[in-house]
Amino acid sequence: MSHASTPAEDLILGLTQVVDLPGITAATGLPLGPDDIAAIIREAERYAREVLWPESQVADRHGAVYENGVVRLPPSYHTAYQGWIEGGWQGLAAPAEVNGIPVGGQELPQALWMAVSELVTTGDMAFSLCPLLTAGAIEALARFASPAQQEAWLPKLVSGEWTGTMCLTEPQAGSDLSQVRTKAEPDGTGGYRITGQKIYITFGDHDLTPNTLHLILARLPDAPPGTRGISLFAAPKVLPDGRANALRCGGIEKKLGIHAAPTCVMLFDGAEAQLVGEPNRGLNAMFAMMNAARLGVGVEGVAQGARALQLAEAYAADRIQGGGPISRHPDVARMLAEMRAITLAGRLLALEAGAALDRARLAGATEARVALLTPIVKAWCTDRGVEVASLGIQVHGGMGFVEDTGAAQVLRDARIAPIYEGTNGIQAIDLVTRKLFRDGGAEMAAVIAEIRAADPRLAEAAAALERATAWMLDRGQRDAAAAQASAAAYLDAAGWTMGGWMLARAAAADARYAPICAFYLARLLPRAAARVAEIEAADALLALLPAA
Repeated sequence: MSHASTPAEDLILGLTQVVDLPGITAATGLPLGPDDIAAIIREAERYAREVLWPESQVADRHGAVYENGVVRLPPSYHTAYQGWIEGGWQGLAAPAEVNGIPVGGQELPQALWMAVSELVTTGDMAFSLCPLLTAGAIEALARFASPAQQEAWLPKLVSGEWTGTMCLTEPQAGSDLSQVRTKAEPDGTGGYRITGQKIYITFGDHDLTPNTLHLILARLPDAPPGTRGISLFAAPKVLPDGRANALRCGGIEKKLGIHAAPTCVMLFDGAEAQLVGEPNRGLNAMFAMMNAARLGVGVEGVAQGARALQLAEAYAADRIQGGGPISRHPDVARMLAEMRAITLAGRLLALEAGAALDRARLAGATEARVALLTPIVKAWCTDRGVEVASLGIQVHGGMGFVEDTGAAQVLRDARIAPIYEGTNGIQAIDLVTRKLFRDGGAEMAAVIAEIRAADPRLAEAAAALERATAWMLDRGQRDAAAAQASAAAYLDAAGWTMGGWMLARAAAADARYAPICAFYLARLLPRAAARVAEIEAADALLALLPAA
């Protein structure tokens, strides 16, 4: 039914032939050839398969442990993290220098980093969250920190010697950052003292590295109310003179999944910190970190789909029922094909977003394409990751519902991704009220034209997405409630359609992908039209909304 490609083979094809990373890098004078790309992907696959995957279930059962104010991680994570540092993986896409300061990065493309991240996250999602947050901290500091701050912090983060966190959420301030109460008081010497509580801080404390740099949203004494009064600060766990800073982990959450990743309550008791960027402009810097993280979280959805698929395929091939392996049963074959097609579509769409970012940074293209694709990759790929993980349990039957096979862990781990870095509902609202309305739908129209040109079988879905876009630009701009009521359906319609577009491009590049593309276009693409019908039925939902 489908060729038996590995995720690494798909990523190599996607990078080299579908999104043309060699062509993007050639324009910079620092070309990255297909052989270079393949070598990096295969080494990342080896690290994930040999170091992370074999220990991931044991790590999940061990979990992160909080005792006497200290967080301890599974023993295997120390070996795995040492391998991460020795492989130079943290600095893969980081700059080599910033403002003339050597920081040690390799300056490789974002699309390549996303491909490596997928393989690592497939190996162990809980482990992968630590490098993801550090990469976001590097991004924010490279763009907004002072040269002295960059010199002090970036080499440590880029090497992996330190890790980084993103401290936004407070008990009363989840997605509404205007309610942030953490305070930053000037200390009279040019620094600040941070006081407050942050929650849900991934890898806020751990024993993998001697130091962690916390990036914290807080308010100055004279800050205006709302989001305009939020500044960004950086506070290390250990100060330059070796003293412990006045911050600590107050406990870790007991969670549905990602048990080995500590999700911390962080308490700041007059912690010494430095202002990053301009006063009261902290959200600008933090969103640089969040946008990078949103693409990374989209990749988490793809990776958990990939892990669920690998487990399900192996089980279905070995499980004998009715005289043969269940992989030959038509309904099981249907589920496996859906898992394969959806995961591959998400994989390639994430690479397309990464390549759009690389075109903007390396080749001078506008950022309109990556801005449009980011919420779609984040939300559609993570929703699909949960769907594929659930199908994986179904393929296993009862064996999927118990912990022994690992299928249950995938669903537990995958479920956080639609919530991370702005829930998927927020991503959908961002898509329609910012990305779509900002340019009057121009970038979406350009994408739809490319979809239509890619394969005649995409014409109907392209027309439906075009109709939905026109509805959103007309009714949605006039009626904020209608836009928000239909935003999730609109994002979903775009995701299903763009997934078909990416598979059509893969099939055009390599005929081995034609069968899985044909399956997707015939069996899964019609879901896009169903979501468009939901958009046009917005009033049925609006009628159910309670009065203000």
